[in-house]
Amino acid sequence: MKIVVLSDTHAPRRWRSCPPRVAGHLRSADVILHAGDVCTAAVLGELSAFAPVHAVLGNNDDPGVAAWGAPETLELDLAGLSVAMIHDSGPSAGRLARLRRRFPGTALVVFGHSHIPLDQSAGGVRIFNPGSPTDRRRQPHGTIGLLTVSDGRLRQASIVPVT
Repeated sequence: MKIVVLSDTHAPRRWRSCPPRVAGHLRSADVILHAGDVCTAAVLGELSAFAPVHAVLGNNDDPGVAAWGAPETLELDLAGLSVAMIHDSGPSAGRLARLRRRFPGTALVVFGHSHIPLDQSAGGVRIFNPGSPTDRRRQPHGTIGLLTVSDGRLRQASIVPVT
């Protein structure tokens, strides 16, 4: 299963339509995860044309994103891998331990908010922030995440530049 992970697209200010380099990855996605700050539900509709979408609410999302069905947190099974999603994971100090406590038994926690890509693991949990494809802030590139999952295991995880 190929999973494309997005966060912090910030439409319509930053995402007017799907950037071509992002769309190139979405065309082969089996599932799309969006870790919040979509801002408008229209983006989720646009993403749904590529693959099924799972999204959580961000602090900048309008009521349409909640009406679309995005909760504050989400736990799901992707090809046997237990995955949790949340937008704001809190301060960087103690983040991994805090997320392990918040989502016990989860192998992967996807989050956003900071716009800073991160892939870290310890103690049986991996935390993954894809950064933002459209609002890089002080990062050198806009980024997305790519995950490959099979037989209940995360086989590959990468953060790739799209700008």
